[in-house]
Amino acid sequence: MIIALCFYLATLAFALFFALSFFAHMFQLEAYLKKQFFKWINANIAAVLLKSAPFVISCVILVFARNIVTYVVCSALNLAEIYLYKPFKAKKPLVYTARVKRLLATAYILFAAAGALCVIIGTIYVLPALCALCGYILILCDIINKPAEKAVRNKYINEAKKIIKSRKNSLTVIGITGSYGKTSTKYFLEKILSQKFNVLMTPASYNTTMGVVKVVREMLKPSHEIFICEMGARNVGEIREICDIVLPDHGIITSIGEQHLETFGSVENIVKTKFELADAVKENGNGYIVLNGDNEYIRNRNYDGNTVYYGTKENAEYKAENIKTDRNGTNFTLKHGNSSCTLETRLLGAHNVSNILACVSMADKLGESVKDIAFGVSRLEAVPHRLQIIDAKNIVIIDDSFNSNPSGARAALDVLSCFDGVKILVTPGMVELGEAQETENKRLGEYAKDKCDYLFVVGEYNKDSIISGAKSAGFDEEKIICVSGPTQAVKAAETLEPGRIKYVLLENDLPDNFR
Repeated sequence: MIIALCFYLATLAFALFFALSFFAHMFQLEAYLKKQFFKWINANIAAVLLKSAPFVISCVILVFARNIVTYVVCSALNLAEIYLYKPFKAKKPLVYTARVKRLLATAYILFAAAGALCVIIGTIYVLPALCALCGYILILCDIINKPAEKAVRNKYINEAKKIIKSRKNSLTVIGITGSYGKTSTKYFLEKILSQKFNVLMTPASYNTTMGVVKVVREMLKPSHEIFICEMGARNVGEIREICDIVLPDHGIITSIGEQHLETFGSVENIVKTKFELADAVKENGNGYIVLNGDNEYIRNRNYDGNTVYYGTKENAEYKAENIKTDRNGTNFTLKHGNSSCTLETRLLGAHNVSNILACVSMADKLGESVKDIAFGVSRLEAVPHRLQIIDAKNIVIIDDSFNSNPSGARAALDVLSCFDGVKILVTPGMVELGEAQETENKRLGEYAKDKCDYLFVVGEYNKDSIISGAKSAGFDEEKIICVSGPTQAVKAAETLEPGRIKYVLLENDLPDNFR
């Protein structure tokens, strides 16, 4: 009997490990936002209940009988839980950061204490019930850890602040934010400025407060002359928090749109948050805030700082004219004051002109020559998963899978339409658009009608909205195909219209918390 009980508890501990790791992964993908994580659990409650079914069944069995047979049966159910919660091939796997380790350690301590108590008082059936609720218990653990997390967070933030302040006379900090375009702009600006300066940029998507702190503490060297800091946010005040750490001398706001509406609540809050960068630049001195004059939310914002506007409108200080784009790249005429020059790039899509203009504006203000700027623009390469061309035998993949927004999706489809061959859109649609999500995904389906020959809709999340929009625009229903994932779509695309080259646009790839 005791051996059977010990075996049951051991298998339960293993099952709990896999379950907690799964929920910690989802919590991490939700940026450790408890409200968002709670919403995620409730939105996926059917899948969560299915995964936790063996725990619930064990609870019921142990309520009525606790003997060798029931412990063996419940041990088997624990093994089933291990299978259900086993790690899957994630697009962004769980990173066992110090915070995750502390969170899991707290959870294990709570469960160990609960287990010991249950064994002592003879209520062993409570344990699997608690395991079934481990997602919610993880939220409780995060609340328990809050004082410790705050102390650790403040320690690292203060260290980063001290490093930045010690370099204030020798380091120029450029902040970049926007609803979209900020990562590409960061990469392009680094490439252009590196011809004259020793530049450090925040790598990949290190655009949160603690991501930026990590870069400052571990990567910023005394030899760096410019630090390009990408700043992301999901809530009001988060850009301000990053600015208080890095003290930006200059800034770029690439765009403002309906991104992360679920957490921001309104476009007005998004505008306010993005302009926290402009406010910080103004407070820190006489730096430039480079603004996208083509964006209505930016253009309509009353801001009295030292501004530089770029775009295609008449009031743009740095203006692009005669934009020509095809499958080989893009070229346009840059007008600034009374001077003009032609810039050429291998980048695809007219929307990249906006990102290039932002970089040109900043590089010129920092004293880089027109010749060097033009050369830098000519050397620009696509950022991975942002309209990146991947050639195969009879298929060309246009990888724009990093993320998606209404403006970017339309721009990507415009690029796809430039190619001669079978044009195929593969997309799961767009997320985190709040109440606008259904409408915008319908519009995506409508816009696709005249831009591609086939539409592969990935997954279930936005399927109805995209298909509804495509059908209403007159898209051939036989050429609208539902698939489980992009890999399946690419394999299916290879078989279409033999003998013709296929161009496949991978527009967005939802993160694992949208599975």
